[in-house]
Amino acid sequence: MSNILAGVFAQHSDYKKLEADLENSGFGDSDYIIYLSSGSDHAQYLASVAVKDNNQTDSARNIFSENSVMKTYLLENMSIEQANYDHVKRFIDARNRAEIHNSPDVRIKASSSGMDSEVKF
Repeated sequence: MSNILAGVFAQHSDYKKLEADLENSGFGDSDYIIYLSSGSDHAQYLASVAVKDNNQTDSARNIFSENSVMKTYLLENMSIEQANYDHVKRFIDARNRAEIHNSPDVRIKASSSGMDSEVKF
């Protein structure tokens, strides 16, 4: 079974260019899905590409990077037939909830004296 490389793309990214880049690099029309919102042409969108090995994964990642991908997700043991929008979005949402995000407001107070060899009562 193949894996799916999914990417969330910025609003200014052109999905037509992404399609052309994928097809020019050897991915067939049936190897990828681009999910567009019903709003404007320049809205944020999601794309899924079926990858079979590390070379295809690297190739798809490079194409995604050239097309302003914001975040990529590798969904293992999923075929392109299973990669409908709701299924992929559910996996992405679960991964985002499980991810630990940096918090700039957290301060960690370190001990200034440390441990010493004296025992105090």
